[in-house]
Amino acid sequence: MKTQNYESPFSWRYGSQEMRQIFSEEYKYRLWRKIWVELARAQHKLGLVSKEELSDLEKHQNDLDIERIWEIEKDTRHDVVAAIHEFAEKAKVGGGKIHLGATSMDVSDNAETIRISEALNIIENELIKLLKSFGKKIEQYADFVCMGYTHLQPAEPTTLGYRFAFYAQDLLMDLEQLEFVKKNLKGKGMKGAVGTSASYVKLLDLKKAKDLELGVLGELRLEAFEITNQTAPRKIESWLGNLLSSIAQSLYKFAFDLRIMQSPGFGEWQEPFGKSQVGSSAMPFKKNPISSEKICSLARLVVSLSRITWDNAAHMLLERTLDDSANRRVAIPEMFLAIDEMITSAVNIVEGLTINNKRITKNLSVYWPFSAQEEVIIEAVKKKADRQKMHGILREISMKAWADIQDGKENPMENLLISSTEIGKYLKPDELRRLLDAKHHTGNAKDKALTMARQIDKLT
Repeated sequence: MKTQNYESPFSWRYGSQEMRQIFSEEYKYRLWRKIWVELARAQHKLGLVSKEELSDLEKHQNDLDIERIWEIEKDTRHDVVAAIHEFAEKAKVGGGKIHLGATSMDVSDNAETIRISEALNIIENELIKLLKSFGKKIEQYADFVCMGYTHLQPAEPTTLGYRFAFYAQDLLMDLEQLEFVKKNLKGKGMKGAVGTSASYVKLLDLKKAKDLELGVLGELRLEAFEITNQTAPRKIESWLGNLLSSIAQSLYKFAFDLRIMQSPGFGEWQEPFGKSQVGSSAMPFKKNPISSEKICSLARLVVSLSRITWDNAAHMLLERTLDDSANRRVAIPEMFLAIDEMITSAVNIVEGLTINNKRITKNLSVYWPFSAQEEVIIEAVKKKADRQKMHGILREISMKAWADIQDGKENPMENLLISSTEIGKYLKPDELRRLLDAKHHTGNAKDKALTMARQIDKLT
């Protein structure tokens, strides 16, 4: 890290070293060298490159001087040409055959496809790890009843495991989308200036040009689009942007919910907080949900960068422009590094999440009895009670109970219901207690949650 110059936070603060290495300048140039050598090997088999020339290129393949490339680029103002010249300076016998028949995108686009593929593998493994972490929480809390909230207001009971299953379901959909992108991820192949393979056909013939392309792709373990222009279709990167934006949305939803649950008004969850961690430079008591806030912050960056991939696909006028060139050098690596950081943070949060069981039970006892009144009305009406009269009685009880809660007292709803003479004509105390037991009002939440846990357990 060069602290005297601007350094992107992604070069040291956010993302894993493994992901940074994939998008490093050194790895990019080494991939370019690999592609040039594989092209020369294929051309040697077809008589275009001599054995001595190929051996020279192979000998100097790893003899890389990035500083020299940048120095040459100051004059050429073309990064691929600069890298060719630097390679040729080292490989004096075979240097004259480097890049024969190729255009820049035959090299840089295929290299970028390799990097994207490797980065997707990292994200896939991290997503599965996160899902496994959620799976454990889902199973652990499948039947742990908590208050459900709609519009951030108390609604009806759910289970904590069922709520976790909702986040997991989003991530499973992201995983399916990732598999789709991986399946359809292809490079440009070796097709020359505007994708017609004209240069290779002139050097060889139609069949041999195709054989050359397949040979290079086989060594690179790549598939190529059948039809390209000077670049591979940028639509695949638009799909990639959609995927990474979708993952960001899933993580944002979870992280924002956690921030709400950690706020004192709810107080039901808390993200991990280290013994030496400081919440505020001014307020020593603070325990801020900084990891969740970081996830939300980075998610907003990802979704804004993902728009660039749409624009690039739309703005590739005719066979090629440079509308994509500068921005994708930033957008693609930084989306991956942001998602990498976000998933890792989410794993740490889920694995170390503090669940305040007492507060969850307390909130349930405060708010659920109000929601349960509809059940009381229904059961009383079944036994010939007047619905409007029951509604009025329960309204009066509710106002009294709410006033007590506002005064800091326990919710007296159960006692008020049981002591009501009019309600007692239709419902016995045991019946009322059962109606007020939230465990009887979570439907199939437990079963659905456990089904999700079993689905996650099958992931490999």
